Amino acid sequence: MNTEILGVVAQIALMVILAYPLGKYIARVYKGEKTWSDFMVPVERIIYKVCGIDPKEEMNWKQFLKALLILNAFWFFWGMVLLVSQGWLPLNPDGNGPQTPDQAFNTCISFMVNCNLQHYSGESGLTYFTQLFVIMLFQFITAATGMAAMAGIMKSMAAKTTKTIGNFWHFLVLSCTRILLPLSLIVGFILILQGTPMGFDGKMQVTTLEGQEQMVSQGPTAAIVPIKQLGTNGGGYFGVNSSHPLENPTYLTNMVECWSILIIPMAMALALGFYTRRKKLAYSIFGVMLFAFLVGVCINVSQEMGGNPRIDALGIAQDNGAMEGKEVRLGAGATALWSIVTTVTSNGSVNGMHDSTMPLSGMMEMLNMQINTWFGGVGVGWMNYYTFIIIAVFISGLMVGRTPEFLGKKVEAREMKIATIVALLHPFVILVFTAISSYIYTHHPDFVESEGGWLNNLGFHGLSEQLYEYTSSAANNGSGFEGLGDNTYFWNWTCGIVLILSRFLPIIGQVAIAGLLAQKKFIPESAGTLKTDTLTFGIMTFVVIFIIAALSFFPVHALSTIAEHLSL
Repeated sequence: MNTEILGVVAQIALMVILAYPLGKYIARVYKGEKTWSDFMVPVERIIYKVCGIDPKEEMNWKQFLKALLILNAFWFFWGMVLLVSQGWLPLNPDGNGPQTPDQAFNTCISFMVNCNLQHYSGESGLTYFTQLFVIMLFQFITAATGMAAMAGIMKSMAAKTTKTIGNFWHFLVLSCTRILLPLSLIVGFILILQGTPMGFDGKMQVTTLEGQEQMVSQGPTAAIVPIKQLGTNGGGYFGVNSSHPLENPTYLTNMVECWSILIIPMAMALALGFYTRRKKLAYSIFGVMLFAFLVGVCINVSQEMGGNPRIDALGIAQDNGAMEGKEVRLGAGATALWSIVTTVTSNGSVNGMHDSTMPLSGMMEMLNMQINTWFGGVGVGWMNYYTFIIIAVFISGLMVGRTPEFLGKKVEAREMKIATIVALLHPFVILVFTAISSYIYTHHPDFVESEGGWLNNLGFHGLSEQLYEYTSSAANNGSGFEGLGDNTYFWNWTCGIVLILSRFLPIIGQVAIAGLLAQKKFIPESAGTLKTDTLTFGIMTFVVIFIIAALSFFPVHALSTIAEHLSL
């Protein structure tokens, strides 16, 4: 047990320590300063020339968003065409067939919005061709999209008064060539050395310890897993994701993959301080996020390593903790840490089954996604926090009788309306669609039965499974309580709608707020200016987030995870 705790502490320490230099490097990349990666300039020039991009052309916030949305629309149609025709495309040694239109719609939207919700099993639902030219490609593009959006917001915050927020295409390319690609190569080499497959051979026949013959899938796994983690994508190459011994062979790869999930979101929060030269503000934001993250880690590690009281009552020893749904080679502590890391970001990869975690652990996993601001996805996680900063500034300004200001810009009704809509959209979408699915399950059993029955568990846990699915979709996470049979017309289409609403409306709102504030006249700080880089304001922001985001979900948790915990 002490060794497991030590492993958890070591991983967290590694994340925090390395986030600082990486954040400084990211800020220098986006500011155009000299870095060790300048050797990529010729490659970037070729990309700009081929795509007809002028990287020096400035964009206002509307042009910035237009470019972002056009990019996503193009790649959506690209993915749809390849997924429904993959059975006839090359690099398919296992002979996997095409996806149905509804499944392809869900898959394509899911990976396009950086969610990677998988209503299929990776080794049988995709071919090597679509793994590379849809899944891996999207994982680079969507991660870079979120990072580019944050880069634009940082540029607007750093300027006193400006009508432009940078060039979306320039930030997108830099995110891929200078940040995501180098880190992916480093992680990929480690995985290959530890035994993760990297090739294009078909299934391999092996003899098990019991003497039975078994066909084991392989393929270009080591190329895809690094960006799945580093880009907070999370889509598993294999159906059981990082609990698969080929996707995550050793405890070292488990540490590296877990580190990869959180390192860029942590670094992006610190990059804000280096870019805008407001380190105290970045430290304040980082501190609030880290505190919330550590609370979740402590709860889940204690819950999973403490075991299940129902099994204790049977007189069965649980020296290794609650091990249902977990890999023995990794342990309950490592799985509990991963469950928080993957849900506190929009990653969604798993090294154990969340459906088997203890009820309070399941509640923390969902709350992380329902709050959706503790580090979050690369770029967009900080942007969600930015929304609540605007709300907290407005409320704090009214409390002290001053016009609300943030970084020398007045926060007025227009920005507040956008921030409020973005903040309330998340709980609204999750709760409404959960209510619809619960209503249909209760009042239209024939329809549910025609789709396979949906739920493997009834009662409190059945509600949790439905709530988790829409929470994961809305938070661009992609993990699931896999007791839910989700590869159906109903779940493919409704989750697809949730994915679209919850990805693009917040980004549009957040970039719009940044663009509107950037255009306003800069007001120098005075003795009466509300300080936003203090512990007091950090606590204020935390309280606002907790009240708006967390308490919105208390009634539904009282009927699901909390009720299940009390029934143990």
